[in-house]
Amino acid sequence: MRQSGASGKDARERGILSGFHPPVFFVMKCAIVPVTPYQQNCSILVCEQTRRAALVDPGGEVPRLCDALKQLDVTLEKVFLTHGHMDHCAAADVVRKEFGVPIEGPHIDDKFWIDQLPESCRRVGFPHADSFEPDRWLSDGETVAFGAQTLEVLHCPGHTPGHVVFFHRGVRLALVGDVLFQGSIGRTDFPRGDYDTLVDAIRNKLWPLGDDVTFVPGHGPASTFGDERKSNPFVADKRFA
Repeated sequence: MRQSGASGKDARERGILSGFHPPVFFVMKCAIVPVTPYQQNCSILVCEQTRRAALVDPGGEVPRLCDALKQLDVTLEKVFLTHGHMDHCAAADVVRKEFGVPIEGPHIDDKFWIDQLPESCRRVGFPHADSFEPDRWLSDGETVAFGAQTLEVLHCPGHTPGHVVFFHRGVRLALVGDVLFQGSIGRTDFPRGDYDTLVDAIRNKLWPLGDDVTFVPGHGPASTFGDERKSNPFVADKRFA
């Protein structure tokens, strides 16, 4: 969930496509399948060498995700979670059981969010989801892997205390969940959210990765860190000059 809305930039040239289309040509591809009434961007990462895949933030609509995996002709190997909000993780345990794959992430500080999944879903009218325990909690500086691909883990709290970002250095792609959006940043009015902590994570964890990095947010269109440094009203460089 973001602080405010924003409309989109086409990132097709970086291998990132919305609404589900076949992705374009990279060693690691990324296809986006918006799910749940919140239109949360569930990303399918595809290793071209091995045809293995990882799902990032499967928040719901498992049949639709299964169809997308079939269209891509890949074998699911992992589930990666950026944080514990229901629209990002409510279907993770269903996917784990259906495909027999592990869940990795988020940071353990988001355990309290996953523990309250049943109540969170009930409160907003989402389909029921049981709480679960990931196979692996993640920490800053670790890596996750699937197929022949490796992504770096950055702990970026503020939206939630245990939020992580996944970064593929070779492809210059970051999966940022609800940390950063085109023209906005994540909400910080949830329990244990903090505005200053979030801004600090963006400026000190994400910006050093490079202006050329394309990021897939949890909702809405992709953008680049360079574009957000120029124009994002919350974290643009000119705000801190």
